[in-house]
Amino acid sequence: MSQAVRLNQQISWTQEELNDIVIDAIQDIKGKHIVKLDLRRIEDAPTDFFIICEGDSNTQVKAIADNVSMRLKEELGTFPSNVEGVGASNWVCLDYFNTVIHVFYRETRAFYELEDLWGDAQFTEYETL
Repeated sequence: MSQAVRLNQQISWTQEELNDIVIDAIQDIKGKHIVKLDLRRIEDAPTDFFIICEGDSNTQVKAIADNVSMRLKEELGTFPSNVEGVGASNWVCLDYFNTVIHVFYRETRAFYELEDLWGDAQFTEYETL
């Protein structure tokens, strides 16, 4: 009962807090090559931040995406506006409006080279645990 009540309450959080939880949730599941792209200074960018990482298997990609969703729901009471790619788990995209999380299978990330498309963004790389 208390869990349901907590989810219905408005929880105040900042974009940086959301991004920090996303990074931590990725590291929980041993996501690799984590990078945050700050797109706020790029005209016509689709969002403020991309957070990109990769997993070694489709199972790990799904586990990372699931952990990100679960942690944000539990800690901030927020849900993605859209989730794509869970079926094949080669590239799962979680849309949280101002932050979009891309969880790639290693080969899929190399193929799409998403970071190269947004090369003007400010990059922050995170440690692989």
